[in-house]
Amino acid sequence: MTSRTVITGIGVVAPNGVGADAFWKATQSGTSVLDRVTRSGCEHLPLRVAGEVRGFDPGALVEDKFLVQTDRFTHHALAAADLALEDARLGRADYEGDPFSFGVVTAAGSGGGEFGQRELQHLWEEGPRFVGPYQSIAWFYAASTGQISIRRGLKGPCGVVCSDEAGGLDAFAHADRAIRRGSRAMLVGATEAPLAPYSIVCQLEYQGLSTRDDPERAYRPFTDQACGYVPAEGGAMFVVEAEDEARRRGATVRAVLAGHAATFTGTRRRDEAGEGLAHAVRGALREARCAPEDIDVVFADALGTPEADAAEAAAILHALGDHGRKVPVTAPKSGTGRAYCAAPALDTAAAVLALEHGVVPPTPNVYDVCHDLDVVTGSARSADLRTALVLSRGRMGSNSALVVRKGSPADS
Repeated sequence: MTSRTVITGIGVVAPNGVGADAFWKATQSGTSVLDRVTRSGCEHLPLRVAGEVRGFDPGALVEDKFLVQTDRFTHHALAAADLALEDARLGRADYEGDPFSFGVVTAAGSGGGEFGQRELQHLWEEGPRFVGPYQSIAWFYAASTGQISIRRGLKGPCGVVCSDEAGGLDAFAHADRAIRRGSRAMLVGATEAPLAPYSIVCQLEYQGLSTRDDPERAYRPFTDQACGYVPAEGGAMFVVEAEDEARRRGATVRAVLAGHAATFTGTRRRDEAGEGLAHAVRGALREARCAPEDIDVVFADALGTPEADAAEAAAILHALGDHGRKVPVTAPKSGTGRAYCAAPALDTAAAVLALEHGVVPPTPNVYDVCHDLDVVTGSARSADLRTALVLSRGRMGSNSALVVRKGSPADS
């Protein structure tokens, strides 16, 4: 099969907006929504600032029978999947005659921590008879993939990617592979909900977690004030299709998945992690048949520690050469938080929207860049954008790079 894999639908549930339009409006303006953690039971914990999805009512978007079976991270996924399908104008009637041609792949970092904590508390305080039957599935990494598949009647290739934070990009490669093997369409993406007390306690040992109390200073990547990252919840889901299938049904092609590559470098040396990320970038460029000079914007991983930021800056410069000093680099997540596996999914949504609007969004709360990169700060920058590079790294040594190209009128 020679048809390209294209994005035809985007669904977003993010700290700065639900829906692609609201998300883009806030991202483009550089609005920072980082604030004090408000979740019950978290008041005494050292983590003070995070990116919470506020005003999200899962009951208004998801049926009760699915709500009771699932954790908040799956509520986000179900809602985002609905938004993506609506955006792609893809309804059940379009695939119910061939449900085995439409699959689901998601990435997940920690699964359903909030649900798991609640049921374990019932077990401890009241006994096993008070633990709900859905405890066995709601916490599981694959819960979102399974529930989207069941709810929507999608029986094609389904899976979950557990390659740390980089899995949010690796999931696109899995979806692309399924399309190239004959599937008509895939729902792909990642959502997270890591702000329950149990989940936060697990994160406290993470190297790089910021415990600053000031939302404007808690997450400032690529600056000499970098002190780590703050976590976030939410994420994004996408409809991807074979290009010829999208054209056949008259869908709008929002972007093309042009190239992807992943590496693993372990956890010991950040210089090796930078080398591994550079190798992933070069691999993604090769698959996309793209020269370094063709990259118009980079959406950085932006871990927010001096060592990790230096390694990423070096990787960009090594992989893109002199062009690495000129290409605009941005990290919108500094205004929403780092949503683990969902962070690169949100970056991919921002990249597609940036390509469509010809605008590079700024990096919130960042002003004094101390690396040899053209980090976009302050306000958005208009630019002729055709190709974007999205980067992601995991704490345990996974690195991933994705090249996304703008959808042209001829593609729609």
